[in-house]
Amino acid sequence: MRLRFLGSTSEAGACPSLYETDRGTIVVQGLTLTDPDARADLRDVLDGESAVEVPRALLVEVARTLLSGPEPDITVVDHQ
Repeated sequence: MRLRFLGSTSEAGACPSLYETDRGTIVVQGLTLTDPDARADLRDVLDGESAVEVPRALLVEVARTLLSGPEPDITVVDHQ
């Protein structure tokens, strides 16, 4: 599987970040969700699965870019 960088809200380009795969899926890079109350709200987590948290703004901007053009080349910086 190969990944193509879609965007990030990190100034350093680390995480959180989103990638598109050559299999038509999206990979999310981020910090593992460790809050026990939040983890308790997850549904049907299978062995080998995890959850990461990403800013909503990152998902919205990448979705807009994917829907409006052929090749996204974006970096979103959120200074919140």
